[in-house]
Amino acid sequence: MHFNFNNYLKIVSSTILSLKNEEKKIKKISQLILKCRNQKKKILLAGNGGSCSDIEHFAGELICTFSKKNRKPIAAQVLTGPSSAQTAWGNDFDFKTFFERQVVANGNAGDILFLLSTGGGNLNKNISTNLIYAAKIAKKQKMKIISLVGKTGGFLHKNSDISIKVKSDSTSIIQEVHMSILHSICYYLENSL
Repeated sequence: MHFNFNNYLKIVSSTILSLKNEEKKIKKISQLILKCRNQKKKILLAGNGGSCSDIEHFAGELICTFSKKNRKPIAAQVLTGPSSAQTAWGNDFDFKTFFERQVVANGNAGDILFLLSTGGGNLNKNISTNLIYAAKIAKKQKMKIISLVGKTGGFLHKNSDISIKVKSDSTSIIQEVHMSILHSICYYLENSL
């Protein structure tokens, strides 16, 4: 297979530019995060694979700083840790329910569950079921669910309070665009704080 670098850049750029239609949702996500912070609530975050790396990056921006050095932190907790709990649960029970267990342990009404998934999850196809179970329990616990997805959008797109679906079927392009959304949220947050 021949890779065309210029074509890839064009596709990524045009997909990022399509986010103009999502600006209201991006602002609304930022407002929800600010409301959560102001009410002394927290944000729980999760994703799988590359989406896990991206959501950890976002958590770092929330907890530390983005562009303003003197900004106060925003409480954020990535559900992949601690590794001892994850490996114990995966070994003794089932990895598919670890994020659900984390939400039960750490989530409260008014908190946010922020999920990244390139496909959005599908129970019938056994895809990102750990994120689906986490979303279902978060809904029961009266948490707000935010998701960034791609492809068909899957379960998460249909069952989140706010969801942005990237118009692409390519995992790498979806992840590039998700990072643009996450950084845009950071800019909105820091302009408001």
